[in-house]
Amino acid sequence: MADLSNQKRMAAEILGIGETRVWMDGERLDDIAAAITRADIRTLIEEGAIKRKPKKGVSKGRARARMTKRKYGHRKGHGSRRGAKGARTPKKEQWMKRIRALRQRLRTLRDESTIDATTYRKLYNKAKGGEFRSVAHLNAHLESTGIIKET
Repeated sequence: MADLSNQKRMAAEILGIGETRVWMDGERLDDIAAAITRADIRTLIEEGAIKRKPKKGVSKGRARARMTKRKYGHRKGHGSRRGAKGARTPKKEQWMKRIRALRQRLRTLRDESTIDATTYRKLYNKAKGGEFRSVAHLNAHLESTGIIKET
């Protein structure tokens, strides 16, 4: 079989693609071997003896399947984690999430007239000072001090 590396290189340059994407018709190899000029290669391209192969794409199907599982909370075990605990959810974000929930709870209690404005302000400042770990902790504090009755 003739060495067609020169023809392949010229065809790649003419088609504007890489050499691996050049397809040559197996039945017309003699014609291709005889083609020594760019004009010859162009005519073979027009005749369909030389074509460009389609691009190979990387499928996102597996990545999508993985992301749907991660949305459910799967594939997030110790082996999949990179970075420290504080890097995955920063302290500030944890604080923001907690303080917003506490303030929302205090607001609803004030709007429902379960607590008065003075108590609201005291509890608000305590929450700001970091006294309550969570809304459940705030509710337990309110029940233990007798501010609200057990729900």
